Amino acid sequence: MKEKPLTVITHWIHPEVTEYLTQHCRLLLNDTRESLPRKELFLRLAQADAAMMFMPDWVDQELLNHAPRLKVIGAALKGFDNYDVEAITERGVWLTNVPDLLTVPTAELTIGLMLSLGRNFRQGDQIVMGGNFHGWRPTLYGTGIQGSTVGLIGMGRLGQAVAGRLQGWGARLLGHDVCPLGPDRAAELHVEQTGLDDLLRRSDFVVLLTPLAPGTRHLLGAEKLALVRPDCLLINAGRGSCVDEAAVAAALRQGRLAGYAADVFEFEDWALPGRPNAVNLALLDSELRTVFTPHLGSAVEHVRLEIAMEAAENIVEALQGLRPHGAVNSPIHVSVGA
Repeated sequence: MKEKPLTVITHWIHPEVTEYLTQHCRLLLNDTRESLPRKELFLRLAQADAAMMFMPDWVDQELLNHAPRLKVIGAALKGFDNYDVEAITERGVWLTNVPDLLTVPTAELTIGLMLSLGRNFRQGDQIVMGGNFHGWRPTLYGTGIQGSTVGLIGMGRLGQAVAGRLQGWGARLLGHDVCPLGPDRAAELHVEQTGLDDLLRRSDFVVLLTPLAPGTRHLLGAEKLALVRPDCLLINAGRGSCVDEAAVAAALRQGRLAGYAADVFEFEDWALPGRPNAVNLALLDSELRTVFTPHLGSAVEHVRLEIAMEAAENIVEALQGLRPHGAVNSPIHVSVGA
């Protein structure tokens, strides 16, 4: 009997996904909740026919050189900027992603960050947890969404999902994207489309929802941050490197930006040359008005199960000689079955 192909799973997955994959593959699992050291990952990939990979993984020529048998990478994520698509394609390897399942939970988290930052949740929690709450006081007055102007930078699936969920909140919505919405869709979402500089000048909340792509690294740096009002609140739920964290910290310290909330950080953009090794220390000053979450955008139990299962289905389809339904590329050396 022919041996089943070997699939390396780089991070923990739900038992249901393991059960599905074992019907088709031999598995080499990571049963911990931590990332594998890169050298250990290389060793595991040496005989692998397939791999399920996640946000902390990055695929470059070095990794591909350690995976000579690899046929498919099922990425359990939406944004694949840490994956060298050209190199993967030239090696005849499928790259797949999960484009839809992460949108809704990330949009929900984005609004949570807006509320947390605007209404001073972190500072209020510290007062109560520190035993310093003695009843209502006229303190921690913040910014609500009703009556505010919310500027959405990036009007793709995520930007539209955030705009849709803000309907009925009583906010004025501005939107900016290099690929503008059609007029009917913009009207449906009650979004006024405008230029980036105009959006920055007018918004109470600036919400960054762009992918990391050529032209978006440090999209909001010192020059653009100089355009916002001192009472503006900045939220980043797109990619860490779309802001210049050092410039954000400086603007907060100097009173040129009122607050910053983020679920993503520059150091996570593993494939970028010159990326930092950790969250910018200047941002971690407890005196600054900030709210941070550790990349929880899609961290909803049933959603993460669905994401991993879809990545697994992509892997199985590729190993069966089919074009996987989540294919990002078209490998030039792969023959696709009917």
